[in-house]
Amino acid sequence: MSPIPNGVVASRNGRIVFVGPEAAFDAAVQATPDAVFVDGGGGTVLPGFVDPHTHLVFAGDRREELRRRLAGATYAEIAAAGGGILGTVRATREASEDALVESARTRLAEMLQCGTTTAEAKSGYGLETATELKMLRAIRRLGEEQPIDLAATFLGAHEIPLEYRDRRVAYIDLVTREMIPAVVADRLAEWCDVFCEAGVYTPEESRVILDAASKAGLRLRIHADELAASGGSDVAAEVGARSADHLLFVRPESAERMARAGVVATLLPAAAFYLKLGRFAPARMLIERGVAVALATDLNPGGGFTPSMPFVVTLACFAMGMTLEEALVAATLNAAYAIGRDADVGSLEPGKLMDAVIVDGEAVDLIRVGAPAIAAVIKKGRVVARPRTAAGPTRSV
Repeated sequence: MSPIPNGVVASRNGRIVFVGPEAAFDAAVQATPDAVFVDGGGGTVLPGFVDPHTHLVFAGDRREELRRRLAGATYAEIAAAGGGILGTVRATREASEDALVESARTRLAEMLQCGTTTAEAKSGYGLETATELKMLRAIRRLGEEQPIDLAATFLGAHEIPLEYRDRRVAYIDLVTREMIPAVVADRLAEWCDVFCEAGVYTPEESRVILDAASKAGLRLRIHADELAASGGSDVAAEVGARSADHLLFVRPESAERMARAGVVATLLPAAAFYLKLGRFAPARMLIERGVAVALATDLNPGGGFTPSMPFVVTLACFAMGMTLEEALVAATLNAAYAIGRDADVGSLEPGKLMDAVIVDGEAVDLIRVGAPAIAAVIKKGRVVARPRTAAGPTRSV
């Protein structure tokens, strides 16, 4: 990332047409009579944040689990008692599509205030065809009705539902033979994800599901090596997944396989923080072995309690040993690549969407937790949020 002192970014019809020093702007760009100028007030302009792993559509409230976790209960203990993902499944099955849209709209507004302009959104709290499709329809509506662009992911393999616990093969057949064809027929998702983890989906089961998804035309990603070395990172490399996510227990040899296969490591330090897992993903090891690292919030009802990419950047720097520059690239360009949006977003370059964050100060001010630093958020050339009023005025000329 090369800073440009006294820089200017100009766009037309939502696409960037100029990036450079102010002194070169007048010779390069002819402003129209109705052009809008946004004064950055001496601050810093960064690409809009891209959040490539969220579970932002759900119903129900699991804050009681948070209280139990703070009292010492583990993720596994809460799940065994009927909580966790299956608790959200019950509430989401009962909720209407309209209710899912409205509750998620609030979360997206919070994400926007934190500078997120593009995000991935998963299904996975239905674990039955009708509810999985309902969630994906809600994601499609949200993508049309609010500023943040959304990339939809089908995650029917998020857990084994209770009614199939003694019939795992039957549920996997349901995912591959009914859910995936229905998702593809209605063009409700770009991606397919699987939770490859001990007690959830084995590597062999994950391959079956991801192979079916690939043959149906969906692109691949995977939850991997979060609670143990599950083998999910190796599956990602074998099937050509774009991203393997979590990776707290990824082994060096698996990281090397990921690097050779071009798999992005999407790391979720806020989830490790809120789940009290006692460790974070080995970002430095992954970087040293040539794996591109992306960052995401893992916004979800049970362990992803932040909408803030700046907070994730902070954790990446202080808990995973990343430099500020590495973390910012991971939260923008690498994150965009992780969801196949890098041609349009993730950096401030001519031809890309004018998605930007104005920081009221230097970029390093983003890691001052509790001291909001974002003055304005711009999406496709329009100011869509002003989290604080310190930025200079917007004026038309």
